[in-house]
Amino acid sequence: MQEKKLTGKIARENIKQMSVPRAPQGMLAEFRALGDASGVLSDVMDELGITGVIGASVLKPTMPNACRVGVALTVRNIMLRGHPYESAKTKVNGMAEFEAHNLAQPDDFIVIQGVAGISNMGGISSQTAKRQGEVGAIVEGGIRDVAHSRSIEFPFWSTEITPVTGKWRIQTIEINGDVQISGIRVSCGDIVFADSTGVCFIPIAKATEVIARAKAVVAAEEKKCAAIDAGVAVPDLPKNA
Repeated sequence: MQEKKLTGKIARENIKQMSVPRAPQGMLAEFRALGDASGVLSDVMDELGITGVIGASVLKPTMPNACRVGVALTVRNIMLRGHPYESAKTKVNGMAEFEAHNLAQPDDFIVIQGVAGISNMGGISSQTAKRQGEVGAIVEGGIRDVAHSRSIEFPFWSTEITPVTGKWRIQTIEINGDVQISGIRVSCGDIVFADSTGVCFIPIAKATEVIARAKAVVAAEEKKCAAIDAGVAVPDLPKNA
C-alpha cells in the first residue's frame, strides 16, 4: 500500500506511527453508551490501579455538557528557539498539528502536550480536525478561537485559553509517540473519555476490563436512582452503587 502523502510540516522520522491503532470493534460505542460517566470510570480505574484521570478544573471544557470518546492521536510541542517577532517577519511556522490532522481517522481524539501561555491549536485547525472525523481535542497548554470551535461543535479540554499565536513560538517535535498530560502518560491509541467533569485516559490493554466494570456500575446506579425516584426510604436504598 502506498504511504499517505505528507504535508512536510515535520520530519517523517518524527512521526512514530502513521496511523493510530484502532480500538476493538464496538468498544467506543460501549464507552459512549455510558453517558456522562467520568466519575464511574475514575472509580473503576482506582479499583484496577490505573492512573489516568484529570479533572475539568485542570482540563477545562469549552462546550458545556460535551461528552466525547475516541482514541488518542498524539502531538508533542516545545517552545521554538529564537524571538517570535523575528519568526513572524519571516513567516517561520514550526507547528505541525496539521500533519496529525492529515493522518487522522474517524474517532481519533487529538491529544497535545503543548506549551503554556501560547495557543497550540485554533479555529481553522479545529475545523480541519472535525472534517477529518476527529471527535475533540485535549491540550495541555493554550488554545484560541473558541467561538469558532464552538460554532462547529468541536470541543476542547485545555489548561488555558489565549489569543497569543503558537505559529512563531512553537515547534512540533513528535506525532503519535507518548505524551505527558498533567503528569499522565498517554500513548497513541489509548481510549480517551472526556465529559463536563473530567478526562479519563484508559490504556488500550486495560480497556476491556474497564468497560465491563463500568457497565455494571452504571446499571447499579440507574437502579438506585430509580429507587430514589420511587420514594424508597434511605435505609432501604440498594447498597451496591
